[in-house]
Parts: sequence; structure tokens; C-alpha cells
Amino acid sequence: MANHDLVLGQNPDLALGQNPHPHDLVMTSNHNLGIRSRHSIGLGHPHHSLGLGQTHEDDHDHDLGLGQTHDHDLGLGQTHDHDHDLGLSHHHDNRLVLGHTNELALGQAHEHDTEAHNMGLSDNHELTLSEPHELDESIDHLTLDPTQELALQPAHDMSNHQLVIAQTTPVIQSRRLVVSPIYQLVVGQEFPDVKSCRRAIRDAAIGCHFEIQTVKSDKTRFTARCAADGCPWRIHAAKLPGVPTFTIRTINDTHNCSGIAHLGHQQASVQWVANSVEERLRENPQYKPKEILEEIHRMHGITLSYKQAWRGKERIMAAVRGSFEEGYRLLPHYCEQVVRTNPGSTATVYGDPEDSCFRKLFVSYYASIYGFVNACRPLIGLDRTLLKSKYLGTLLLATGFDGDGALFPLAFGVVDEETDDNWIWFLSELHALLEANTENMPRLTILSDRRKGIVDGVEFNFPTAFHGYCMRHLSESFRKEFNNTMLVNLLWEAAHALTVIEFEAKILEIEEISQEAAYWIRHRPPRLWATAYFDGTRYGHLTANIVESLNSWLLEASGLPIIQMMESIRRQLMTWFNERREASMQWSTILVPSAERRVSEAIERARGYQVGRANEAEFEVVSQHEGTNIVDIRNRCCLCRGWQLYGLPCAHGVAALVSCRQNVHRYTESCFTVATYRKTYSQTIHPIPDKSLWGELVGGNPNSCGDNMIEKVINPPKSLRPPGRPRKKRVRPEDKGRVKRVVHCSRCNQTGHFRTTCAAPI
Repeated sequence: MANHDLVLGQNPDLALGQNPHPHDLVMTSNHNLGIRSRHSIGLGHPHHSLGLGQTHEDDHDHDLGLGQTHDHDLGLGQTHDHDHDLGLSHHHDNRLVLGHTNELALGQAHEHDTEAHNMGLSDNHELTLSEPHELDESIDHLTLDPTQELALQPAHDMSNHQLVIAQTTPVIQSRRLVVSPIYQLVVGQEFPDVKSCRRAIRDAAIGCHFEIQTVKSDKTRFTARCAADGCPWRIHAAKLPGVPTFTIRTINDTHNCSGIAHLGHQQASVQWVANSVEERLRENPQYKPKEILEEIHRMHGITLSYKQAWRGKERIMAAVRGSFEEGYRLLPHYCEQVVRTNPGSTATVYGDPEDSCFRKLFVSYYASIYGFVNACRPLIGLDRTLLKSKYLGTLLLATGFDGDGALFPLAFGVVDEETDDNWIWFLSELHALLEANTENMPRLTILSDRRKGIVDGVEFNFPTAFHGYCMRHLSESFRKEFNNTMLVNLLWEAAHALTVIEFEAKILEIEEISQEAAYWIRHRPPRLWATAYFDGTRYGHLTANIVESLNSWLLEASGLPIIQMMESIRRQLMTWFNERREASMQWSTILVPSAERRVSEAIERARGYQVGRANEAEFEVVSQHEGTNIVDIRNRCCLCRGWQLYGLPCAHGVAALVSCRQNVHRYTESCFTVATYRKTYSQTIHPIPDKSLWGELVGGNPNSCGDNMIEKVINPPKSLRPPGRPRKKRVRPEDKGRVKRVVHCSRCNQTGHFRTTCAAPI
């Protein structure tokens, strides 16, 4: 055979001559070249052509195949009597594979002499033939993806004679830029202004995976070039006379560079990220930075840092909801809008007299005031949560409980920090609010963690109120002190005990397990937390864990600017009022669902009781397991204290009422009736217009009561969020300054460690 040269990639030193004996050549890509057969490959001979996918019979019946032996073949070249085939197909892993081995075997036979032919795979993967014998006018080169592999093998069995070309190492190829229509830049294309022009060019660079360098940028011109050295790509845009419109004057859209080789992009700035996800964030403010990164990688093929995504989101959210500083500045206007849109509501803001920095905010809607005064139980829970916004602060909450036992938010206060003075101020505002909306102030029961500021505020503003511990706070402190689930459960059982005998029995059980725990409990006066000793009526509510109950949406709102946070609270209240109002319209019972279930259970239990009547109001109810209880239906009380503590007839009371044919529902507290429940949510919390309309609405209402409020100037508070991750777990006031329990080692009789961690020599 005449000279036949086979060139692979960038290895021009590899060639095949006429040596018919076996040879093995080792290449950099782990390809073995072996000459194992006496079969010839002819390129360009009138009777020997190279074809893709065509199979013809000759006296050897040998086919040259590329890839798997599928029926989907492409034909290359002409068809003669002695043709060798290259069958082209794809593997299932989306790689172009021609063969299954990493060997290149060439067999030569001297039956057909051919002239000098060169077959090469150049740097751009073009398969060329030096002879003027054309393979096909329509296909003159073969371009491969860098991730594909190349191999040649027979399409049929060749009796251990095969030709295989395999490449396992990705080949760097020249980049062929295919511009998407949305990134197409043409001469004469116009943009509204220079910012739009810069944005379009930047988007095109990111979309086509090359970076640009600005040559000239001012109010009338913008010129940029490809950042790669020696690349001719260049664009020039200029401003049209008399209008802000920019147009592309010249563009050289040819690249000879290979584009960017890294995962990021120089033009993918924080502002670009913000512009890319602005629409999505406006639709869904809960869009997370991690999701932003995933979408940008999917849409543009670039990888950014988490901080870039977070800063881009914050920039858009600041534009949508306003900055934290603007929130404080607009607080006086917001308070006026609360009063204007919800007449009868209270909204006041206070600043420091010296520097006008924010100090306090108090908001209560008339719908909440009306519902609490006229329909709710006379029970208030106090709680607070720390804000996670830029300037921190504390949100104070006062909530009631509706007839069905759900939380009924009454008032909100925002203070720069939680202090005893701020709690006293908040309770004084709450007292003034209730006093102005009721003729006879009911005797309230208040639940809280009983920190000093709350205790002083309750004693000063509500001197007749019953003030008790919130059992959630008390039990958490007890758990941290002793870390014993059995003791905690016994503490709760003691708190729920209705009689003193039952309470003392539970305390004795605790003392048997741990005398220290019993000592800890007895130092907390039971009249402040135990149902058996508590003088007020809690209707079965031992906790006021408002924050834990509202945590699903309150936690998110606590990180927003102050006006956005208050608007989030208002929207939630507005939704609750509407949903509960509509739900109550579907009830056909006399009592609310929870009270109806409790009365039904009492009626079922009363079936086994024996009732004796002493007079028209007094009854004796005998039970086999509970003994004798005395019931007075006139005063609605029972010796078991269940009726007077819960406001609903106990099983003994139900037995007495049924025996004298009285309607059990008539002897329940009015707050448990469906009619009263509907009255609780009868008023509406109205929406507040967008801040852009506040000036127009105030100007059109000459009788507005907020004229003095508008004159106030409120600056952000001096406190700033410290660096680092904010705390997720609440710190109870009762835990501050608490002395940790001293642990004792039973092995060495020393303190400060346990037996399991003892290292003392024995």
C-alpha cells in the first residue's frame, strides 16, 4: 500500500505505514495501535470508498463500523463493489462511541494498491481526505462534542480483525457561538436609554458565555470588547440626538476565543442577579437564595456564590417593601392610616425627645377591642418575641381567648429593647385602651412569665386582676433544672389538679422521686400557678405561649422592616376574622364545637350517677368511684370545682340539671355560645392602602386626626443587629442569672462532673 497517514487530534507523530507485521503503539490517550490482519483499507480508490452506514458484500464480507450495530446509519461517499462501512450511532449515555475497545487495528492486504491518502482528525475534529476523491458534497467535516468518545469497529464479525479508534480524554475544540434570538445584537438595534443598552449587552455576554471589557461608557457612548486577548469581538453604541434612545452603531460579532473556562461570570453582578429574579421575588417573597442559585445555573449555566444571591434578593426586597430606615421615617404616617381606615383603633408612636430615635409603638385595632370587651373571656396572656430585623427590638403582645379556645390578638407593642419600664408602659396603654371602651372594667385574669416589669405593671394598672404564671415558662425552667420527664409530667398534673388534696398527692409523688425538685416547686407559691390554689378563672388555660402558637407566621414577620411587619400582622388578623366569621355561620349548635364536645362528654359520664335533691337548687350526686359531690345549680358550682373553674357544667352538675329537667346549655357561660362567638368576630379589620397613596388620602381628608402625628420625625433606633447568626432559641427571663445545679460524681465524691466522665484515679 502506498503511504497512508492516520493523524489523531494533536498527535501528528502517529502514522501507519505498510509494515504488515503486528505493531503496538502506545498513545497519550491510552490508544493501542495494532496491525493484526491482512485486510486493506482504501481511501479514494475508484473501487474502495469510505462510507458511513452502507454495507455491501464482497468476497471478504468485512465491514468497518463506528458505534453499535444499529440500523440507523449515515451514508458517506460512494458505493462500489468493495466498501467498508462506518456505522454511526450514540450510546445511551449520550456519548458518541465508535467501538468498544481502546485499540486501533489496521490490517493491510496488497491486493489493492492505493495512492497516497491522508486521513486526519485535526484540532477542530474535521475528518479530511487529501485525495480529490470526494466523500460527499453535503458532509465535508465531522464535529464532535468534547465530552464524546470516538471509536471504530466492524459492524459484523471480522474473524478477530477489527479497526477501532477510541478517545477517552475530552478534546478541547474551537467554540462555535450560536446566539439565542433573545441575545441577538444587530446594528441599528435601539434601546430606551443607556442603562437598557448596557443591560442587553451584559445579558448577551452571559448568555453566550464570554466576558466583556468596557472601553468607553458615558452618557452618549458605550463601547465594549471581548475580554479575551486578541479576540476581535467589539460593539459600539451611541445616543440618538434629542432623545435618550441608544442604538448600536457597529458590531463585530466574530469570536476566535474559546469563551470563559470558569463557572462564574464577571458580568454576573449583584444587580444582575436582582434584575434576573425580580419578577419571581415579587410573586413569591419567600424565594430562597438557594433556589435563586439553582435557577440561574439552570437558565444561564453559571454558578454564583450564596452571598451574591442573598444580596441580590435583599436589593429587590428593599425596593419592593422599602428600606428599614424608611420604615421608621414613615411610622407617623402609617399610624395615621391605621386610625383613618379602622376608626376607633389606637396607633401611637413615640421617639426620643433628644434625637427623635424610635422608642415605642402601640397598635390595637377596633375590631379586636370590640370583640374582646363584648364577647371574649376576661383572660389575657402576655408574651414577647425578639425581632430579627436590622435594628432589632422586641415585639410585645397581649392576647385574649375566644369562646372556642383560640388566641384572639388584642394589642401589639414594639419597643427598642425589653425593659421593665417598657412593660409598664405597654400595660398602661392596654389599661387606657380597655377603660376607654367599656363602662365597667371586668376583673381580669392575666397570665405571663411574671418578670418584674410585668408584675409592677399589672399591680399598678390592673390592681384587681388575678396574675398567675404561664405554666409553659414554669415547666421549661423546671425541665432545665432537673431534666426529668417524669418529674415534668407530675408538675403538670399538679397544676391541673382541681382540689388541694389532689395537688398535695402529686407533690408527694414528686418528693419521693426527688426532694430537690419538691423543694424547688414549694418555693414557687402555688396560688400563682396551681389550679387548686389560684383565685382567678382561667377556663382551663394554664399557658399563654402566644409566640409558640403564632410562630408559623410571626417568626417570618419579625425580620421585616417595621411597617411591613405590622402590615403582615394586620393581614393575618384580617384573614382570621373573616375565616372564623364565615366558619361560625355554618354552625348549627348552641355552643361552640369545643364546648359542645365537653358538655356531651359530661352528659355521657353523668348517666352512671345517682342524684338526690335537697331543695330547688341544691343536689347530692353520688358516684361509685368519686364519692359524693354537692351541686348548687343556682350559683353554678360543684364541690369538685370543675363547673366554676371551666365555666361549663361538670358531670355532677349535668346529672343534677338532667334530674330536674333543666336545659344544660342554659347553664354555660355566655362566651361559649355560638351567638357570642359570632359577635366576637362581627367587626372587620380593614386593609390599608399602599404608601404611595398616603399623601393623597391625607390631603383629601381635612378632618384627619393625624395632623399632629405627621409632624413627628422618627429616626431608626440606635441598636443594630450584631454580626453572626441570630439565636433561634428563646432565652427565658427566668433563666437569666440562674445558678446551674451542681452535679456530683458518685465515683470520686467530687462535684463538677458525672461518674461517666470521671477521670480521677481510684
